[in-house]
Amino acid sequence: MREIILDTETTGLDPFDGHRIVEIGCIELINCIPTGRSWHCHLNPERDMPSQAYEVHGLSSDFLRDKPRFAERADDFLTFLEDAILVMHNANFDFGFLNAELDRLSMPPLRWDRVVDTLALARRRHPGAPCSLDALCKRYGVDLSERGKHSALLDCRLLASVYVELVGGHQARLEFAVNGGQSPSFGTGAEAVAQRPRPLAPRLTETEIEAHRAFVAALGGEALWLRY
Repeated sequence: MREIILDTETTGLDPFDGHRIVEIGCIELINCIPTGRSWHCHLNPERDMPSQAYEVHGLSSDFLRDKPRFAERADDFLTFLEDAILVMHNANFDFGFLNAELDRLSMPPLRWDRVVDTLALARRRHPGAPCSLDALCKRYGVDLSERGKHSALLDCRLLASVYVELVGGHQARLEFAVNGGQSPSFGTGAEAVAQRPRPLAPRLTETEIEAHRAFVAALGGEALWLRY
């Protein structure tokens, strides 16, 4: 299964208040395993950068001034996504901004039925516990040493590690590696289960064995038990 870990950085909190995307990061997973493929860009938001947003991600208006506009990268971005499942933390935020950008270009919106929200997954798995990306990284032992300010691509790498833990994919990843990159193989027939060199000692008492014999005898000559 192909999934895309996706994160954005923006000029603010609400796309309907004139705020825009300034960075998009994507990492491709196949069966919960990063493939090494990624997609990343900084974007010119065509507006100023509020100080509150700058404090979060450190992307200034001067830095973004010569970067492409979303319209210039939209087709390439959507080509990378294809029809993959989109994995986002607090998905409503990124989803809303992406669809606002697509709407400005009169392009079809992304569908919510292809979205996985890791914040919702974490709240179900750890009710009452902190579920920010930082908190989940600390819970699962994911290295946060590189995370000073927010960065879309770095946050995608962190979220990819967290997501694998949330969906129980760590064991699947180990099985994938053990089987040389193939689907886990469990074997069939005699090769799947080795015979014990000595049978286990019976756990039934003599009284229980006699009671069972009496019960089977009472079933009549056609009882299925008599075939075994």
